[in-house]
Amino acid sequence: MSRPCDINIMPEPEQSNRPYEECGVVGVWGAEDASALAALGLHALQHRGQEAAGIVSHDRKRFYQHKGLGLVGEVFHDQRVMATLPGHTAIGHNRYATTGATLLRNVQPLYADYEFGGLAVAHNGNLTNAATLRQALVRRGCLFQSTTDTEVFVHLIAISLYASVLDRLIDAVKQVKGAYSLIALTADMMIGMRDPLGVRPLILGRMPRSGAWVLVSESCALDIIGADFVRDVDPGEIVVIEGDGIRSIKPFGETSPRFCVFEYIYFARPDSVLEGHSVYEARKHIGFELARESGVDADVIVPVPDSGVPSAMGYAVESGIPFEMGIIRNHYVGRTFIEPTDQIRNLGVRMKHSANRAVLEGKRVILVDDSIVRGTTSRKIVDMVRAAGAIEVHMRISSPPTRHPCFYGIDTPEESKLLAATHDLAGMAEAIGVDSLAFISFDGLYRALGHAGREEARGRYCDACFTGDYPIELVDKEGHLVIA
Repeated sequence: MSRPCDINIMPEPEQSNRPYEECGVVGVWGAEDASALAALGLHALQHRGQEAAGIVSHDRKRFYQHKGLGLVGEVFHDQRVMATLPGHTAIGHNRYATTGATLLRNVQPLYADYEFGGLAVAHNGNLTNAATLRQALVRRGCLFQSTTDTEVFVHLIAISLYASVLDRLIDAVKQVKGAYSLIALTADMMIGMRDPLGVRPLILGRMPRSGAWVLVSESCALDIIGADFVRDVDPGEIVVIEGDGIRSIKPFGETSPRFCVFEYIYFARPDSVLEGHSVYEARKHIGFELARESGVDADVIVPVPDSGVPSAMGYAVESGIPFEMGIIRNHYVGRTFIEPTDQIRNLGVRMKHSANRAVLEGKRVILVDDSIVRGTTSRKIVDMVRAAGAIEVHMRISSPPTRHPCFYGIDTPEESKLLAATHDLAGMAEAIGVDSLAFISFDGLYRALGHAGREEARGRYCDACFTGDYPIELVDKEGHLVIA
């Protein structure tokens, strides 16, 4: 099963109906208001994690930290909180956890005192040998305080026999396997790193006036603080920022990137640019391809908000069928409350989405969504659209069928609970109650990303959730090692 952030914890049923990203990371070096800039960056990355947030700062004398459960605006809610985080440098983290009982001890960044001084670390992704390493570290006497993969880095750095913190970090990352972006902070430097295949994103930016350096998960976090995009951190690259300078180390040599294709389909914010691709344009082009591949006579194109909107726009342009907001999303809904009766619990989808009867009544509707995972939410949305008077409901999905769980930092259920793993296309259509169902083909997906098709794109992306081709060894899964 997948393990984003917490090891071997499955999501609650009401949260399992679409994939969730794990975390977002931010680092700022050389700015007087570093912690405030980090908090703004976390706001822009709120979609990557809504369970908890934290910031660690340094003022050339000591470290400061503040963490809490909830959204960024709830954790860093006023100037008094920000005043407890002075310094010219700071790193921050948004956390998505797959359990209702999120614990403060699991909130990042994690901080530890070493013989060389303090170090804080924030991590996005998942280590596929975390349980194996953790078991070995516990045997050596390491005492774990959390259940996060990130703490493995903390202990590997602690037991390393190398002298410098940078050499210790390199020693640590050479022992881990998985998909990750990582930002670490010491009194003297800020370090950013991506895994050797670059599955998870990390971007380098710079403030134009102060010259402060910035590391973020997505470029949208640069925009909110007025930083300029410099470049994507390369797969397997360690970026070291110290003093006024920056240097690059590539301890793994040249690698073959396998960037997560689902970032373009769903996870990243549409106004981000990742690996040179506009996420918004990629999604619109997926809609173009989807309309060419699976057009059907209809009266209106309706996105399932918000992730389905750009693809639905592309579908409408290519098909010539009008685009309408037939489903309205309530943006002020947080976590769905739990009620004792199924009748009330099943109304939870209506807290987040409402049917626009004026658009849907008497119409043949094409719903465009990003994915189908378990299918339960899709069924509720289809039922809601039919109840609003739609005479036909067709669904078009801007990703291939999700048939395999992700082990690289994305929360998906185990394979037996994935609708596409247990049903053929006709069975899926029947299960969610639509008149027809179609997914983007692999060729169509990769054409939308600027390639000739699937063959040309082969080996350039991680698409294991669709294909079962896992590019990074699944050590813990193969050894059946899990930690509760």
